[in-house]
Amino acid sequence: MPLISVIIPTFNREAVLLRAIDSVLEQKDVPLELIIVDDGSTDNTCATLNDKVAPLRIIRCDKNRGPAAARNLGIQQAQGEWIAFLDSDDVWMSGKLKAQLDFFAKHPDHEICQTEELWVRNGTRVNPMKKHKKYGGWIFRECLPLCIVSPSAVMARRKLFDAVGLFDESLPACEDYDLWLRIASRYPVGLIEKPYLIKYGGHADQRSREFPAMDRFRIQSLAKILREKILTPEQEAEARKMLEEKVRIYTAGALKRGKRKEAEEIETIAQSAAVNAPR
Repeated sequence: MPLISVIIPTFNREAVLLRAIDSVLEQKDVPLELIIVDDGSTDNTCATLNDKVAPLRIIRCDKNRGPAAARNLGIQQAQGEWIAFLDSDDVWMSGKLKAQLDFFAKHPDHEICQTEELWVRNGTRVNPMKKHKKYGGWIFRECLPLCIVSPSAVMARRKLFDAVGLFDESLPACEDYDLWLRIASRYPVGLIEKPYLIKYGGHADQRSREFPAMDRFRIQSLAKILREKILTPEQEAEARKMLEEKVRIYTAGALKRGKRKEAEEIETIAQSAAVNAPR
């Protein structure tokens, strides 16, 4: 079977990192390499990894550059035909990688797939809301409102990133939303409806807590993909409609909070995508 490169980016997650690593090493009957990208941790992550007796490739960064840069560094160092990501606060269930290899064997036209997932928040199992529902196939339209593809659930062919590019390192958040838009506009995204991922939430260092107004970055991503002119006419119309809706809601909220400059910045971003809009 082809080699799978598993990439775990981590920053100050010594308390949960070993749990994620163990869930990878427990994957059976698949050849894999495990790449840990320590994104400038200042806690005891370094010592934790040094004490781990396991076949790891550890890449240490001098400073924290964010998950996009960490994942990109892992991709660039990967030797496998397939790439799988795991956030350091998440856990894979047994058989995850094997199930995805089996999926690709049955669906050779697919370059990427994800699995279903279970959510645990503050130690309690919770159900995702309807807006987080996962879809399979040509899902560009479903990807527009918010991110419905989980990095930790994904496996993708390495050459896919040569075709669509890597994570956008200029985005401090929603870098995954940005990448899935580029992929979903050109490729079907497979879905394994059995959960093979446990996503843990509620902790203080979640990105959504650091950046509560996440739609700012989604607006940037929508404007960017429209400027790139890679969408079909139907996709472009859907993306413009979503961009207009998000800009309207975001600017109204900014003005209500007295943040006129922020509202003007968002409108400028949107206008950059309207230059070549169809009349």
